Amino acid sequence: MRKSIIVIGSGFGGLSAAIRLSAAGHQVTLFEKRDKPGGRAYTYEMEGFRFDGGPTVITAPYLFDELFALAGKRREDYIDLLPVDPFYRIFDGEGRAFNHWHSYERSREEVARLSPSDLGGYDRFLKDTQAIFRHFHPFTDQPSLQLGQMLKTAPFMLAKKTYRAMYPFTAGYVKDDFLRRALSFHPLLIGGNPYATPAFYSLIIEFERKWGVHYAQGGTGAIVHALVQLFQELGGQIHYQSEVSEIVVRNKQACGVRLSDGIIHFADTVVCNGDAAFAYKHLIPKAHLPASLNWTLDRQEYSNSLVVLYFGTNRKYADSPLTHHNLILSKKLRPLMADVFRRKKLPEDPVLYVHMPTATDPGMAPEGCEGFYVLSVVPHLDSSTNWEEINDRYCDGILDYLQAYFLPDLRQHLAVRHNINPLHFRDTLNSYKGAAFATHPSLVQSAWGKTQCRSPYIKNLYFVGASVHPGAGVPAVITSGKIAARLIDPSSEAAARERILQTQWTY
Repeated sequence: MRKSIIVIGSGFGGLSAAIRLSAAGHQVTLFEKRDKPGGRAYTYEMEGFRFDGGPTVITAPYLFDELFALAGKRREDYIDLLPVDPFYRIFDGEGRAFNHWHSYERSREEVARLSPSDLGGYDRFLKDTQAIFRHFHPFTDQPSLQLGQMLKTAPFMLAKKTYRAMYPFTAGYVKDDFLRRALSFHPLLIGGNPYATPAFYSLIIEFERKWGVHYAQGGTGAIVHALVQLFQELGGQIHYQSEVSEIVVRNKQACGVRLSDGIIHFADTVVCNGDAAFAYKHLIPKAHLPASLNWTLDRQEYSNSLVVLYFGTNRKYADSPLTHHNLILSKKLRPLMADVFRRKKLPEDPVLYVHMPTATDPGMAPEGCEGFYVLSVVPHLDSSTNWEEINDRYCDGILDYLQAYFLPDLRQHLAVRHNINPLHFRDTLNSYKGAAFATHPSLVQSAWGKTQCRSPYIKNLYFVGASVHPGAGVPAVITSGKIAARLIDPSSEAAARERILQTQWTY
C-alpha cells in the first residue's frame, strides 16, 4: 500500500530513508530548515573556497551503491570516490607521526619504525579487531529493539573483553603510549572518549581496512547533491527554508508536521532526521509523552561538542607534514579527555583533527591556494564556557598552534576564515546541549541502550541519524535510514535485495 511520508531534515539519514521509501513506491516529501541540504554535511562557499561543513571521512561505499541500485542506477554515474591513503596521519605533538595505511604491510612498517617490540602485539590486535568486526557488524543494520538481541553478544564480549574502554583494550596489545593513542582514537570520530568508549567500536578499524577510506570529488557536499538528485528523480519533493515547529500527533499517532509559518502538512508516517532528544523535548507536545521522559533524556550522557574552523590560504602548503586526514593527539590525551567529557571544561592543549581536502582535490580552493577544516574537541553546553565571548580567541589559538608546528607564516597567508561552535550545534542543528554526536557511545548507550529508530511512544514516528541506533558516523547514519525504511515497509526489503544483487558495482 502506497503511503504518504514526511521526512524532517536532509542529512544523510533523512536522504537515505527518503530514497529507500521513494524507491519502494511511497510518496515522500522532505522538509529542510536551512537554505540547502546536508544537515551536518552542509557546505560553505567563500571567495572561491568550498568547505564541507561536517563529515569528511567517507567509508563503506557499498552503502551509497545500495541507494543508487534501488533505483536501478550506478553510483559511479553520480559520485566519483577517490581512495585516500594513508587513511590518517597521527601526530603526537613531539615530533613523531604514525600513518594508518590501507596496506597491512605498510602499517606494520610504521609500527616497526616507532616500536619494534610491539609488532607481535599489533598483529594480535588486528586479528582480534577482525574477529570483533565479524561478530558485531551483522548487528549494525538490524533494529535493536529488544535487550535479548544485545545479550546474545555477551559471551563474545566477555571472551574478547570488548566491554573494556578502547584505550585500555589497546594497551593489552602494545606498550608504546603513542602507538596506543594512534590505535585507539577512532571513538573520537563518533563523539566518544577513547578512555570510556567500549572496545567493540574497534570494528571501525576493520571496517576501514575492508572497504577503504574515500573522498568524493568535489567534497562530501557532492555526495549530498547526488543523493538529492536521486531522490528527486524518484519523484520525491524537497522544500528548503521550511522549519518544522511541531510533529502533529492525533490519538498517539504521528500524522504530519506543522511548519514555523503555521501550515500543517499531513502524512501517514513521519521520519525525523533531527536530534531525537530535541524532538521529544521541543517538537512533540508533552501531553503525548510519558511524564518521566524529560528526566530520562536529561540523565543520559551526551557526547562532546566541537569547534570547527574553516580557513583558506593564498599559498600552497605542499611542504607541510600534513596529509589529507590528520589527528594531533598529545601525550596528555587522557587528562584532556577528562576535561572535555567529565569536568566539562576546555582542555589546555588542543585535540585536533585537521582536514586538508586540497591535498587530494585542488578544485576545492582557487588556483595556488589551500583549504583547511580543523575540528577541535570541546565540551557540550553543560560547560560554563561563554562561547560568545571566547569564540574568536579560541580560534586564534588554533591558528597560532598550526602556524607554530605545521603551517609556517599561516597568519600572513590567511585568505578566508569561518567557524562554528557549540552554539551552532544547539541553535542551528537543533542538537540537545549542543552535543555534536548526540549521546555518548558508552556501553549502556549502544545498541539496545541507544534511542531506537521506531518511537515507543508515538505510532508511525521514526527517527534516523546520529542520535539513534546504530549511532554516529556516515555509515551508521546511512544505515539508520535503511533500518527505518525496513520498519516502515518490511515488504519492500525482499524486492530491494533482489535489485541490489542484480547490480554489479566496484570498490
